[in-house]
Amino acid sequence: MIISEKIKLLSKLGGILDHLAEGKEWPGFEIGLSKAEYQEFSALMDKVHIHNGWFTKSAVQTAFKGIAAWLTEENLHNWVKSYNIREVKPKRIAIIMAGNIPLVGFHDFLSVFLSGHKAIIKLSSGDQHLFKALVHYLAVIDSRITDLIEIKERFLGDFDAVIATGSDNSSNYFESYFGKYPHIIRKNRTSVAVIDGSETKEELTELGKDIFTYFGLGCRNVSQLWIPMDFDLNRFFEAIYEYNPIIHHNKYGNNYDYNKAVYLMNKANLLDNGFLLLKEDFALSSPLGMLHYVRYQDSIDAEHFLQDNKDKIQVIVGKNYIPFGMSQKPGLADYADGVDTMRFLTGLE
Repeated sequence: MIISEKIKLLSKLGGILDHLAEGKEWPGFEIGLSKAEYQEFSALMDKVHIHNGWFTKSAVQTAFKGIAAWLTEENLHNWVKSYNIREVKPKRIAIIMAGNIPLVGFHDFLSVFLSGHKAIIKLSSGDQHLFKALVHYLAVIDSRITDLIEIKERFLGDFDAVIATGSDNSSNYFESYFGKYPHIIRKNRTSVAVIDGSETKEELTELGKDIFTYFGLGCRNVSQLWIPMDFDLNRFFEAIYEYNPIIHHNKYGNNYDYNKAVYLMNKANLLDNGFLLLKEDFALSSPLGMLHYVRYQDSIDAEHFLQDNKDKIQVIVGKNYIPFGMSQKPGLADYADGVDTMRFLTGLE
């Protein structure tokens, strides 16, 4: 397949995902799927939580919507034109996907696919169904894609380069096992928000999206909040109150209750609004259901901390950074860990 054909195929998938994310009925044969196939795909959103309780229908729809925003012909053409994508013998690129949020590894697949290589994919045990469905329906539209993707249940087999995403612990294993190959190996990261005190209630409400989307499980979710010394946290609690139904999700609620009990037994000083715990702490990563916060005297203090910890931070949200509410809406060129995946792939000899 030439790149223009790949982009047309992906744009069809984007249209399907956008319709599914909006809960729309089958729009007709122009999307490339029959009504029965479209309904089968739609049904997967309703039942995938059986396999992973974090993958609610709402979470899957959010993931679909984000991917659909990438998969327009205009966006894809604008993205790839910055790279020297040549017709070369395809390399076999092993992709080890994470499973913390739905389809979190799709961008790696997309990069491999459009760079002209073949994707050899090891799915996370936490996300075994959604990516397989995408590949299946892409093949329904154009069967040639099956020559460009392999999904491995256990062993990756032969490969020429590796893209692996995991925890700090798993990255040590990845380094020892894949270090001799050209590779991108990602570790734990999290995200931070900086408030200057002038934010409106609407902006603070948008910040709630950065905290609660995907239940806070993504590396782009805010886990630490920097606030001025005189900032009234009641303003923050009032602004995010509309997210309170999250406590009724069983897995989130259990984490919130557990962490509350543990920290209170250890006599930690907590603030609590009934669905989110706040703890004053310089640690970047916070337990699920908890947000760390730091009060600063001068914004320079926050800037120094963020600079010193830049290798552990995925994104920063705030008025001088990524806008509130946008941390979970990366663009095609917003590469994880700041490593240009396409540049890596197009540079392979």
